[in-house]
This record gives sequence, structure tokens and C-alpha cells, in this order.
Amino acid sequence: MKRRNFIRNTALSSFVATGLASGLSASASTKKESNTAQFKLKYAPGLGTFKELAGNDPIDQIKFMHDQGFRAIFDNGLMHKEPALQEKIANELARLGMDLGPFVLYADFGVKSFVTQNPEIKEMLKKKMQEGLECAKRTNAKTALVVPGRFADNLEWDYQTANVIENMRMCCEVVEPAGLKLVLEPLNAWSDHPGLFLTKIPQTHMICQAVNSPSCKLVNDLYHQQITEGNLIPNIDKAWDSIAAFHIGDNPGRKEPGTGEINYVNVFKHIHSKDYDGVLCCEHGRSLPGKEGELAFIEAYRKADNF
Repeated sequence: MKRRNFIRNTALSSFVATGLASGLSASASTKKESNTAQFKLKYAPGLGTFKELAGNDPIDQIKFMHDQGFRAIFDNGLMHKEPALQEKIANELARLGMDLGPFVLYADFGVKSFVTQNPEIKEMLKKKMQEGLECAKRTNAKTALVVPGRFADNLEWDYQTANVIENMRMCCEVVEPAGLKLVLEPLNAWSDHPGLFLTKIPQTHMICQAVNSPSCKLVNDLYHQQITEGNLIPNIDKAWDSIAAFHIGDNPGRKEPGTGEINYVNVFKHIHSKDYDGVLCCEHGRSLPGKEGELAFIEAYRKADNF
């Protein structure tokens, strides 16, 4: 046994001496922390984030995330998965004690939907809410994401706002009895989504207050809001009663924390200080490809969670 240890240590020392051990070192560090070093907040990688390290099976990916200390996942495309797979994912999350972030229930960026009083659109929205409820029942999801669509060029802004409030009340009437929360997402118009009605946290908070339903909340996407208005921590405080989830991504680039201008250590520290127990979806890309990028992803959250 001692001889094997000597050979292993000698080989590793030689490998380090060549300057090629950085990837191995990062991997070994990650494995050492698995199952013992849970993150302070419920950062939620998306399914598919760790295909290189965990393989293509979503259940194996969930197990891998859990082993790295993550306590939640998210999947924007959950509604479009087969019901049997939805249930399998939910069962594995329940077994591991992990949470599920908001899935996308309705987000059509090309349609003027919530800003109108079009009867056909209203019926479509009611149907979508019912479909979302079925998905939530199978997956134990507590939150579902809604984007109100495009703004109208031919209607006063306040009338559009009133329509959005009325349509959200209608949607909440469908989902509220089951306890599902609809999280409205404001998106930036400058880099990604020009033409959408909902863009800012104060605007979304006002709508949530006006709808006045426990099922009408917002998801604060820190990447989008850094572009649109900044002032991240004060806006978190002012809209706190309406926030039910967060999305994460640094700016510029929409990659992992530490790759842009947002001080995520301070932002996460502030959220943690408010006893937040919800999910923070890692809705961003990776700065590096392959296994190296997946390991860098984990390390970025270790650094950002070090407060």
C-alpha cells in the first residue's frame, strides 16, 4: 500500500512539474468538496450544464449537481419534456432534497399578448395556464415564468399596463387555487429583447402590487437588470415583497459570476442576509468550453459564495 502511494505521489509531482495539472487539480478539489460543501444559497444550474462531466442523462446530471453542493436545478424547457421524464426528474429531486426553479410557462417574444384585450388571446392564455398547472402537478414545481410579450405602438402605455394587470389577474385565478406562483420576468431591450413591454424591476413590482394575488410575483434577472437599470441591491430591497426567484448571469457576456462587472459576492451576500430560501437560476453560458468550462463554472460559484 505504501509503495502504491509513493508511486502515485511521485507521478503526480511529475505531472505538476510539467505545468499540466491545473485541470486535474481543479477536478480533484471539486470531488473533495462534493457532498460536504453545500452552497449557502440555492444556485440552480440548468439541465445540460454538466454534460461533459456527468453525461447526457438528466438524472445523472442532477446527481452530479447534488454531489457538487448545489441544492436546486432549473429547466426552462420542462413543459416540453415527456410527462414520464418530468415525473422522473421530480422524483430524483425529491429524493435528494433539491428544489426546482421556475419553468417557462409562457414567453412569446413576437406577440402582443398581455397588453391587449383580444378575446382569442385571453382564451389562449387561460389554456396555457391549465397546461402549466398540469406540468407543475407532475413536477412539484412551485413557480412558473411568464413574459407578457410585446408592447403596442398604437395604444397609450397606461392602457397597456391596465390590460397586463387585468390579464395577470385572470391567469392568477386559474393557478392560485393550486398554489402555483407566476413569476413575471422583465427583460432588457438594449442587448437581447427590443420591443417587449416588461423591462424594469419597479415596473414589474408595481404590476404585482396591483394584481394583488399571492400567485403574481417576479423573477429578478440580475443580468438583464444590470443592463437596463443597474442599482441591483437597492432594487432588490424595494421590490423584495414581489421577488420569488432570481436569474444569474454576469455582464457583459452573460457568463458565470466573476466574468463581468457585477460584484456577485456582495449581491449574493445581501440576498443571503435577507434569509432568502428560494432558487437562483444559473441562466447563463460558460466562459470556457468542455470539461474545463464546467469545472470553471463550479469554481466561479465557490468564489461568489465565499462571503
